[in-house]
Amino acid sequence: MERAMMRGAPSLVPRAQVATPAQLNADQVTDVVRIGVAIPIPEPYAASLVRARIHARDPLAHAIPPHITLLPPTDVPADAVADVHHHLASIASQQSPFVVELHGTDTFRPISPVVFVRLDSGVAECAQLQAAVNDGPVAQTLRFPYHPHVTLAHEVDDAALDAAFHDMAGFDAVFPVAHFCLYEHGDDGVWRDVSTYVLTS
Repeated sequence: MERAMMRGAPSLVPRAQVATPAQLNADQVTDVVRIGVAIPIPEPYAASLVRARIHARDPLAHAIPPHITLLPPTDVPADAVADVHHHLASIASQQSPFVVELHGTDTFRPISPVVFVRLDSGVAECAQLQAAVNDGPVAQTLRFPYHPHVTLAHEVDDAALDAAFHDMAGFDAVFPVAHFCLYEHGDDGVWRDVSTYVLTS
């Protein structure tokens, strides 16, 4: 749920109402909610990741909690949010908990000015969960192939990106993933979790 994604977030409605976002107009959708779905990074690791993002002078350090994205920022009609909840609850009931290990840093440069913590384990499980989430009322074509990661710095200057890359190179975290969350983008620009879906399979 990063800045580039936020600027280019797709506007979607349930397939039964409108086939493609290109068919939308002001009369069809007047009240939308910007949502995202992600695996939250637990404490004490989250605090370290926030500090790293602050140190990189990333302006979104306090607006986006540390996470592994499953669904990027997506606009849905307010009256379709219930369908999204049902979709996510159904997915959670069919998925089993798994373990993620974060270790070291990597970057998407030169394609995108992002430095991130990479996943050493849990990649396949995140990809499976992401594929399930990216369906039904929020199905969309992603701009880039899915690559689970935790952002450390995004669209800051090269020196800050380099510093984040080196300063967090030794970062390591292991934690169980037993749930994922639905986030909503507030009028103040902050992403907040509004629903939690426990993996129960």
